Amino acid sequence: MTHPDTMAVHGGREDLAALGVHVPPIDLSSTYPVTDLGSGGDSYETLATGGRPEDERVSSLVYQRLWNPNVDRFERALADLEHAEEAVAFASGMAAFTASLIACVSAGTPHVVAVRPLYGGSDHLLATGLLGTEVTWTGADGVAGAISARREAQGDDTGLVVIETPANPSLDLVDVRAVVEAAGDVPVLVDNTFATPVLQQPLDLGVALSMHSATKYLGGHGDVMGGVIATTASWARRLRQVRALTGGLLHPMAAYQLHRGLQTLPVRVRAQQESARQLAAWLSEHELVEQVSYPGLDDAVVPEGQMHGPGAMIAFSPRGGFDSAAELVTRCELITHAVSLGGVDTLIQHPASLTHRPVEERARPGEDLLRLSVGLEDVEDIRADLDRALRGGASGCETIEP
Repeated sequence: MTHPDTMAVHGGREDLAALGVHVPPIDLSSTYPVTDLGSGGDSYETLATGGRPEDERVSSLVYQRLWNPNVDRFERALADLEHAEEAVAFASGMAAFTASLIACVSAGTPHVVAVRPLYGGSDHLLATGLLGTEVTWTGADGVAGAISARREAQGDDTGLVVIETPANPSLDLVDVRAVVEAAGDVPVLVDNTFATPVLQQPLDLGVALSMHSATKYLGGHGDVMGGVIATTASWARRLRQVRALTGGLLHPMAAYQLHRGLQTLPVRVRAQQESARQLAAWLSEHELVEQVSYPGLDDAVVPEGQMHGPGAMIAFSPRGGFDSAAELVTRCELITHAVSLGGVDTLIQHPASLTHRPVEERARPGEDLLRLSVGLEDVEDIRADLDRALRGGASGCETIEP
């Protein structure tokens, strides 16, 4: 079972036949019986320190904060798609990122080298130092220098290099292999939310952690929140310990929905990507559009062998600056003006005013930049809605017959 389409449908379902069911049952138990004090205590200690139920010391799951079968199924399925040893799921993407930072701080390596642009929430968390991290901001070509400078000044306490590619919201691309080489023995975390495991497997490129806001493409329908990190077995144990102690476990119902979402992930991503290709090409020729950023355009430089496709996110700037951008998003009728991305319906937002508003001004996206998450509607209907919005036309979405 090696093709991603097959893995997406069947991953994490290895135990179903023995259970006598065809689809995963939902286990909502908040607590589990223990047979005696000794075995119960051993189970609790093992799971609370990042162990797994396969450990011989575990005879009970004890408590949902420590483990849940639905979460485990989703994790195993996602790990397969990411070509990872294991995956660890959390209540949100930010909870996943928080756990990775706490793991570094607790190990005495609080320094993070971060390559902008990043998702606004990630950028904001690092900038505040709320978790005890210290951040050096740099470009992709400055990673090695940032690590060396820190070692000379403070010692060997750099715990992570953080990058996002394609980046939110600008669609900037980072050469992952080059960053891994520059980082040396420092682990690299890649936010893989925009690409999804369908289009990019960062662990194959040498990174230690591939992170997703599972709320986006993995769920795919805008009705569930979650986060997940695909990684090595040793990193997974560290992350599970943080999750158990801080209570960041993904809810079992959300895990069920995300696991189900993986079944259609490859089909959705490819269909959305095809529409995005057409829309990006059309926008790049539109007389009322100043600039378009999309990895599938002819002028985009995609690192060789890194991505299997350009994805379904587009960044563009209408002519007329901020005023035009602000008016455009309110004129859309079919397209929803909202944050988030990766769902079956098309969304548009102004990052500088919303998701990236907390980012310090020098790193904030341009005031005219809009981010478009292309959904599964007919591409001509999306195009017509954008064209009306760009031209300041009357409201009302007319369906264009095929």
